[in-house]
Amino acid sequence: MGELFSGIPYLRMGAGETLVFIHGLGEIKEGWSNQFEFAEQYDLIIPDLRGHGEYITNEEISIPNFAFDVICLLRGLGIESAHICGLSMGGMVAQEIYRQAPEMCRSLMLVSTFHYAPKRFGELFIKFRKSRAESLSLEEQKNMAARLCLYSWTEKNIENFHKFYHPNREFYIPSMKACLEVNNLCLLSKIKVPTLIIGGQYDSVTPVWIQLLMHKQIRHSDFVIFRNTGHIAKLEAKEAFNEVLRNFLHKHKKAS
Repeated sequence: MGELFSGIPYLRMGAGETLVFIHGLGEIKEGWSNQFEFAEQYDLIIPDLRGHGEYITNEEISIPNFAFDVICLLRGLGIESAHICGLSMGGMVAQEIYRQAPEMCRSLMLVSTFHYAPKRFGELFIKFRKSRAESLSLEEQKNMAARLCLYSWTEKNIENFHKFYHPNREFYIPSMKACLEVNNLCLLSKIKVPTLIIGGQYDSVTPVWIQLLMHKQIRHSDFVIFRNTGHIAKLEAKEAFNEVLRNFLHKHKKAS
């Protein structure tokens, strides 16, 4: 199931129209395991982004480079267009894929993500997170992230979160900096493909009002808020999350 193309590790399974899942900051490709069932209807491609999972590199960490890697992977596999779904940082990568290669995007699913970080906020945030990262052990960091990202702190949710959240000390801060350099204020109104925007009612990482702003900017986009979830609806509300994705994808399937 795990494969490698031009240095990019990825999972591929299923058949049909191509559906790409892009993970968030500190996550690994296997974090989409709750969505593997989509392989029953789609050709699923799930890459590791640079500095995450098995993708160790000396090359620059940036949202444009993350997107470039995914585009190269798809082109290398002979895929002309795909449905692109990204969570958090992965949602920023999805937006950037549209910027670089709009013709490759059949649809976009932007989950618990944002489109713009004010510069001053970014500087202060990085300063705070850097000092935190230096003073906490990796285990403490993971526990803090679980508390921040999850609304429901059940043993099972925390265990699943830990299973797929593996921040790499060397790449974590550069990846976070890359997120805080995102500015898609002018891009959103240019998005012409079917777009689904998803937020979590109690998301304290990317509050739901940010996704509402995105929805207002992207014409004809669909907007769904999951109740009683935090930043990771794909984990906390697996059944409902998959159902919403499935309905959206079905609506925008290529006419055969």
